[in-house]
Amino acid sequence: MHTIEQHFAAKEPHVRAIYDELVRIARSFGDVAEEPKKTSIHLARRSAFAGVATRKDAVILTLKSAKDIHDARIHKHEQASANRWHLEVRLRQPKEVDRQLQAWLKDAYELAG
Repeated sequence: MHTIEQHFAAKEPHVRAIYDELVRIARSFGDVAEEPKKTSIHLARRSAFAGVATRKDAVILTLKSAKDIHDARIHKHEQASANRWHLEVRLRQPKEVDRQLQAWLKDAYELAG
């Protein structure tokens, strides 16, 4: 059994602050379940719309998307199926959860419902 707290052991405090901000924003859209897994925490509506993998000093956020998004912040683009993409963003500070990222998160949330 994995817990959310296990993902933040031996991590810099701002890593938890980034996660908390992501969850706060996601919950402003509606119900969100936090599902801790072995290597990440899934944020889910009906299905997962985001994955949060913690690192010592950063968060790797994987977002579900209906299309590829070309932006310098997205460092990995993976086409999961004909109409689904998984996009990765590395977040090093809570302030990086800005309006642009919030819009991507909302789009991902909508796809999961």
